Amino acid sequence: MKAIFLVRKGEPEKAFEIREVNTPHPKDGQVLIKVEGFGLNFADIVAREGMYRDAPPMPSVLGYDVVGKIEAFGDSVSGFTKGDRVAALTRFGGYAEYAVTDARAAVKISNSVSVPEATALCTQYGTAYYCAAIAANLHEGEKVIIHSAAGGVGTALMQYALHKHCEVFATTSSDSKINLLKQQGATHVINTAKENFYRTIKNLSPNGVDVIFDALGGKFVKQGIKLLSPGGRIVCYGASQMTGTTFLNRAKAALQFGFYHPAQFMMSSKSLLGVNMLKIADEKPEALQYCLQDVMRLFNEGVFKPMAGKIFPAAEIANAHRYLQEKKATGKVALTWD
Repeated sequence: MKAIFLVRKGEPEKAFEIREVNTPHPKDGQVLIKVEGFGLNFADIVAREGMYRDAPPMPSVLGYDVVGKIEAFGDSVSGFTKGDRVAALTRFGGYAEYAVTDARAAVKISNSVSVPEATALCTQYGTAYYCAAIAANLHEGEKVIIHSAAGGVGTALMQYALHKHCEVFATTSSDSKINLLKQQGATHVINTAKENFYRTIKNLSPNGVDVIFDALGGKFVKQGIKLLSPGGRIVCYGASQMTGTTFLNRAKAALQFGFYHPAQFMMSSKSLLGVNMLKIADEKPEALQYCLQDVMRLFNEGVFKPMAGKIFPAAEIANAHRYLQEKKATGKVALTWD
């Protein structure tokens, strides 16, 4: 089978090689999927830049989500038959024509669901559901800030927040995405490239906000904690401010997160929460299975409406990485095999 290997960190044009390797075999509790296509995620960019601690050593095959058909399965797997079309999360290894994963990380899908939609439901919507429904326990009517709201997870978070009748403050760094976010239902849209985020939120909501979903990191976390009202929660699931820049700028962004002591959170009754879905998949696969099943339920009910982004041929992996990293994407970026 063909697989795309990360062979060196840095610029995407020099980072990848397509190689022929043996097809993997499913172990107990695993399924083997003949991959139709796979998704691209911002964590892939972080791994390519050598900043993802959980990434396997090079040469390695990245990839967190795939769409395809069940080819085989190991012992103790039930509920699947050969030929079932599924969307699945993978513990790396998704950039390949065949992938294995825990059966609890796969869900059946119909043929009408596109590769970008299906992979988005697994990774972006699975992440958003865990952040909003489990980590933050989002309540109806709360005031919610969603950073990078036009991205995959941001879109999912906004759909869930609107489902809960929340007041949504959506941020973007692109003028071209402002109207899109308004059309999707955001109550307020802030362009962080042109507006002072902290001052704008203080003017719009002087008493603070209830929940913040942060994929930016750096100063936005420090400012966000100040913007929380008592009982407020900030959920951090990314740090895009620390990618695609120099070492000194990354170090500056790391310092801008701020330094905290538990006492300040107790005294103000605020919460700082971190989400890493790879850790959830590794340590709590039943929780992951629950998330995916409820995501599919909300998708079937029309609450979740994944936005399909651009599709690249698998051979154009470098172009896809650059497209996502330069923040040109709206919706899920995916790649398909010939």
